[in-house]
Amino acid sequence: MKEIGQKLKSAREDIGVSIEEVAEDLKIRPSQIENIESGNKEAFEDIFYLKYFIRDYAKYLGLNKDDLVDEFNEYLFDYTSKLSLDDIKNAKKEKKPTRVIKSPYTIDKKRKLSIVPFLVYALIVILVVSIIYFIVTLNSEDDEFVEGTVITEGEQK
Repeated sequence: MKEIGQKLKSAREDIGVSIEEVAEDLKIRPSQIENIESGNKEAFEDIFYLKYFIRDYAKYLGLNKDDLVDEFNEYLFDYTSKLSLDDIKNAKKEKKPTRVIKSPYTIDKKRKLSIVPFLVYALIVILVVSIIYFIVTLNSEDDEFVEGTVITEGEQK
């Protein structure tokens, strides 16, 4: 972080601009410019604001803002990471099977076709068809239909 601050400070001094002028033009406090140039990241509550201040300050000074932001991101990674880049690269080469943790909230619940409901539905359909068949056949046996004769209401045998 101090290297980034040094680059910004030397660029500012080369141009001949004071801290107060930079602060006024960028609409930030002079103390923030001083903290950026000294590499004091603890003076900033939010590290993302510091990143944007560095970007804007580099752009203001005519430096390549993307390079400084990348350098700042690398600094943050080194500062916050407990693993080195070499360890990460080696881990990518060695693909170990990872243990998947399943939670009731993330498990895909696939419906399995069970045979029991299928059998129950089939029996119900067979039962309904059988009842209808017996009703129809019983009604047809009770009807005394003589071919060619019509029975009216008043007539009985």
